[in-house]
Amino acid sequence: MTHDSPTLHSRHRAVLPSWLSLYYERPLEITHGEGRYVWDAEGNRYLDFFGGILTTMTAHALPEVTKAVSEQAGRIIHTSTLYLSRPMVDLAERIAALSGIPDARVFFTTSGTEANDAALLLATTHRRSNQILAMRNSYHGRSFSSIGITGNASWSPTSLSPLQTLYVHGGVRSRGPYAHLGDGEYIAACVADLEDMLDQTAGGVAALIAEPIQGVGGFTAPPDGLYAAFREVLARRGILWISDEVQTGWGRTGEHFWGWQAHADNGPPDLLTFAKGIGNGMSIGGVVARAEVMDSLSANSISTFGGSPVTMAAGLANLNYLLEHDLQGNARRVGGLLIERLRAITARLDVVREVRGRGLMIGVEMVRPGTDERSPEAANLALEAARERGLLIGKGGQGGASLRIAPPMSLNVAEAEEGAELLAEALQEAQVKSTAS
Repeated sequence: MTHDSPTLHSRHRAVLPSWLSLYYERPLEITHGEGRYVWDAEGNRYLDFFGGILTTMTAHALPEVTKAVSEQAGRIIHTSTLYLSRPMVDLAERIAALSGIPDARVFFTTSGTEANDAALLLATTHRRSNQILAMRNSYHGRSFSSIGITGNASWSPTSLSPLQTLYVHGGVRSRGPYAHLGDGEYIAACVADLEDMLDQTAGGVAALIAEPIQGVGGFTAPPDGLYAAFREVLARRGILWISDEVQTGWGRTGEHFWGWQAHADNGPPDLLTFAKGIGNGMSIGGVVARAEVMDSLSANSISTFGGSPVTMAAGLANLNYLLEHDLQGNARRVGGLLIERLRAITARLDVVREVRGRGLMIGVEMVRPGTDERSPEAANLALEAARERGLLIGKGGQGGASLRIAPPMSLNVAEAEEGAELLAEALQEAQVKSTAS
């Protein structure tokens, strides 16, 4: 079988939407992978530092997952939620216990977008309000409702929405009107802004939805404790807190199993959404909520594909592997080394403004050399240069000016060093070309 990527690209453009973006001037067709590496249709090998957008969480072609998928597919592939499903109940029990939410109920979807959409439905129904607090620079999916709470203009194609959204300060620590403040003062200023906004808002707000670390936003984050401080304000007013853990969940940040635990002074969120990594490539999303909130829907509902036997089997096998091999601890150790390595590399490059993140969730913000001005052009140069050297990374942030680094969580020290060297070369090339332009 031959592979012709240019022809495939032409076929892609002929039948798929123009807004379905592709990386690279010469788009890449990935044909197979193993461990932390993937291969393209031309036989080139790449170290994967993006994991299909933080989705290949443990490893490519992980035997435990592929075996579970194959065995379940050999029994039955689909039944729907109209019938009892042992794999769905098994995984729901594990996630409910891990969530930290008391009296938890779990509803499975097929994506993070759908999970956040379900959480918004639950919160607005429970609170009888369509008002939602969201963070500036946020991203929660591509459905009509989730676009309506997206605070990043690059990913928000319409201002129409079924929700009234109020955007709150705090998600981007190093930019904005409070960036010059210390962490304690920063949190106090954001809380004061939140209080002022709520005092001037008619009606009862349903919920705050927030990513503990903003994914598409470029791996930006507030100081630890911000959402705990917000929670005190919200709880007094009966407002729910939804923690969007689609990218931060399952130990990727290293220090905690969930991103919300960095803000855990006063307990877990009312709702938690998850997706991406739990399936290691299989389509799993979901929402966890305490029973009072989850059971507030008065109409019937089902999910045709959410909680399918094959995806649940994959999720169980993947979660077992992650816990048994302490991949959270590995993310903390190897991710910590990688962040420090990247900070040392970029200290002498003025095309890089900041290296941020924690665990194996690292952002590199690119600027026009000698300025504080975000540079999507420099990010694109680095993305292309990394690919040419055999390294796959992502990008995000305002205008796409930040590089996103999120390898599978089984990354070892040698691979981290290899990736850091390749990225150092790519960033140096971006520096030279950006300075010349």
